[in-house]
Amino acid sequence: MDGVDYDAWAKYLASFIPASARVLECGCGTGEITLRLKKMGFDITASDISPDMLAVASEKARHCGLRIPFLQTDMRCLSFPKRFDSVIAPCDCVNYLTSLNDAERFFSSAYSVLKDGGRLIFDISSRYKLEKVLGFNTFSDIREEACYIWKNNYDCESKLIEMQLEFFKLESRQNGGKALYERFSERHVQRAHSERELRFRLERVGFSDIRVFAGITENEPDSGSERLHFVAKKQ
Repeated sequence: MDGVDYDAWAKYLASFIPASARVLECGCGTGEITLRLKKMGFDITASDISPDMLAVASEKARHCGLRIPFLQTDMRCLSFPKRFDSVIAPCDCVNYLTSLNDAERFFSSAYSVLKDGGRLIFDISSRYKLEKVLGFNTFSDIREEACYIWKNNYDCESKLIEMQLEFFKLESRQNGGKALYERFSERHVQRAHSERELRFRLERVGFSDIRVFAGITENEPDSGSERLHFVAKKQ
């Protein structure tokens, strides 16, 4: 993620949200977007299904002197006593919902916690990116402190991509410069949703004025767009 311009991404999201709005972030991860939106003056509540991610995000907020509620929540089952002006789910959160039914559950859940006229804002890695760019490719990187091997397998029928990562983290150096590494693995599965599929599910839940943009622009996506941003309004 070190190639991601979080400042630009946060500013882009903020352009769709009223000033000082009450915002719910789903899939906040380690809080990179969260902290930036808080510093911009938004009343943000951050959530994620992973307690490990939330622990890192909370520590970052404390280090910056920011008071932010961090909650462990499944984005398909949102329930809050107060309503939000915006619900956001940045950085592939919806791709991690590996069925259209799960995506619709999230849309319905977000609809229920939004104020009338509130907006749902989320992005996906496009089907083109997951199938053609990541697809069956293998990536690797070697750095001083760590290295990884990242292998992908895409299933055209299910539209699921399985990403298997092997990490080697430098633990120590012995006499003579011999390096000792700790090895650990991660497995990620995402679904390559199409714009048409998600539009249909958003409309079925009740969202209107659905707009889709390429990347962090105001341009319409084309067949080669790798990231799509959706902005939908609660009627």
